[in-house]
Amino acid sequence: MPGIIRTVLIFSCLTTSLVASTNELEEIIVTADASVLNNRANIGSNTAIDEDTIELTRANHVHEALVRVPGVWVSRGSGHEHLTSIRSGILAGPGACGAFLFLENGIPVRPAGFCNVNNLFEVNTEQASSIEVMRGPASALYGGNALHGVINSVSLNQFDGRTLSVEAGPHGYSQVRTRIGGESFQLAANGTQSDGYRANTGYGQQKLNASWSTNSGKWDAVHVISLTNLNQETGGYVKGYRAYEDSDLRKTNPNPEAYRDAWSFRGSSHWRQNSENGELNLTPYIRRSGMAFFQHFLPGQPLERNEQTSAGLIAKILRSNDNLEWAAGVHIEWLDGALSQRQSLPTSGSAYLVATRPIGTHYDFELDSFMAAVFYDATISLSDTVNLIGSVRLERLGYDYDNLHLNGNTKDDGSNCGFGGCLYTRPADRDDDFTDVAGRIGLNFNLSESTTAYVVGGVGFRPPQATELYRLQSGQSIANLDSEELNSFEIGIKGVRQKVSYDLALYAENTENLIFRDSEGFNVSAGKTKSKGVEFDVKWNLTESQILSITGSYAKHEYDFTRDASRGEKIVSGNEVDTAPQWLGSVHWLSQYQSLKSEIELSHIGSHAINAANTASYGGHTLLHWRGNYSINERLEIFSRLLNILDKDYADRADYAFGSYRYFPGLPRQFHVGFELLFD
Repeated sequence: MPGIIRTVLIFSCLTTSLVASTNELEEIIVTADASVLNNRANIGSNTAIDEDTIELTRANHVHEALVRVPGVWVSRGSGHEHLTSIRSGILAGPGACGAFLFLENGIPVRPAGFCNVNNLFEVNTEQASSIEVMRGPASALYGGNALHGVINSVSLNQFDGRTLSVEAGPHGYSQVRTRIGGESFQLAANGTQSDGYRANTGYGQQKLNASWSTNSGKWDAVHVISLTNLNQETGGYVKGYRAYEDSDLRKTNPNPEAYRDAWSFRGSSHWRQNSENGELNLTPYIRRSGMAFFQHFLPGQPLERNEQTSAGLIAKILRSNDNLEWAAGVHIEWLDGALSQRQSLPTSGSAYLVATRPIGTHYDFELDSFMAAVFYDATISLSDTVNLIGSVRLERLGYDYDNLHLNGNTKDDGSNCGFGGCLYTRPADRDDDFTDVAGRIGLNFNLSESTTAYVVGGVGFRPPQATELYRLQSGQSIANLDSEELNSFEIGIKGVRQKVSYDLALYAENTENLIFRDSEGFNVSAGKTKSKGVEFDVKWNLTESQILSITGSYAKHEYDFTRDASRGEKIVSGNEVDTAPQWLGSVHWLSQYQSLKSEIELSHIGSHAINAANTASYGGHTLLHWRGNYSINERLEIFSRLLNILDKDYADRADYAFGSYRYFPGLPRQFHVGFELLFD
């Protein structure tokens, strides 16, 4: 992890300097407002998975935790890779990560414009105190990339003591976790190892979060450090119609040479000052990350390396009086990033593929960017039972791109490729900037002490990502892209009635300036989609010891334009968005008998088209799981999980590309067992 120790030391020095600059320093317990759901301007659909549920689930992959959230599907890839869907289809491609905002303690995990589609493997969701999901556009609250929604991992546990847990499972799986908590210091760390179910798909992963609280004069503060490391042997697609059902083929790995090595560091300080006039929050942060991965899914299998160093500051002031609560602030962020793509072996396949994808360097560029935003949130009490809630954000993102290789789409030595040119095109040095405005406005109705209804409309945006602007193909020299925009309208009701709690939402959304590759291989922002759906989350306390939860969504996501796309696909208005199941859902039956906690889970992914032309599909699947914990005494607990009880053959991801069905086979029946020790 080159440079990570240096970054940790720099962050430690910065926070120490801030604290030492005052006359008095006293350690106390302080909790930062790391939750996005506690935002006073928050209105609409949101779900929080609490710490007890996270501990019971003990997810091997973040997908296993997020099946509990309606309208959300985080599709498992190979190892810890994933693709995300929030009120949308599963999005892939260079800019897909820009459609969702991943936060840790309310701070973006990656810088604006330089995201990673697998961002959640850089977050310690395994030991989070909660995982929060906001569904629908949240750019007015949190900025670009919150186009379809937000996933926030809160790591600031309040725990007193020390724990050690050890777990074992099939295919060489093992995990060790520890937590240490005191009056003003918290640490959570885990390490996981697996040989993989499929050939050559093992991985090793380590994660750590540490936080400490201080008080300095009028300021309370929480300082947080997050570290992650992943070394993964990656599995490629198995090909052929329903190949995931072949008992031998599903265990194979067509790309044993593929791998992904990634590390990340994040440091932040959450400073808060309360006074008679209100509250002032200052949150400086710094981030570094690096990754190398073998792009097994591309002809020629080039190796990508990327790294970034970024820092920012969120400053916010909060005020309130009898009828008005408001917050105003600024968010600034700076990025220094780099990306390269190199191919070491000749491409295999047709003469066209061989000629257009040469060995050597395809891309090599550096990128500086600066983002600045101002925002305002307000809650106005119109009466004792009705609140008007609104938010607005103005954001500007500027890129300074520096191409370190030859301009154009030549070979590494400057010569031309056959068949009209090389595939990969490098634009000349340039600057680009994007200015966007997002807004939300809604009414919240307190129908009774336990029932709330709301209506909300909003506009979200996401600027083009660096890879969409500067990683071009087919001779495109400039990508004149606009920011994607999403318009949303939603109504909902949530509350408690006797033993039943419920949350119901209906929504309609339209996306404009959708970025995709057209038939010429050019990146264009000319697409449109439309969506409508219903989401529900119901919890029924059957008895004092049994709870039944039902979570689900029904939605239709359709293309709203007609155009020829890359790889010979044709998008037709009215076609289903690919990899967008109409039905998603899960059922959980939780039982508590003295020292035994037991949960049965049924999760469902509906059938869906797997290409834009809707000529290929996947039938979906339903899986049955069991999890349980048993406390032997106050210091020792054993836990176990039986996943995919019926040993069903299924695909974690289904795709149709380059004229072939492709799948990531799902895991067979698995039994995990472990124990946790609590120390004083």
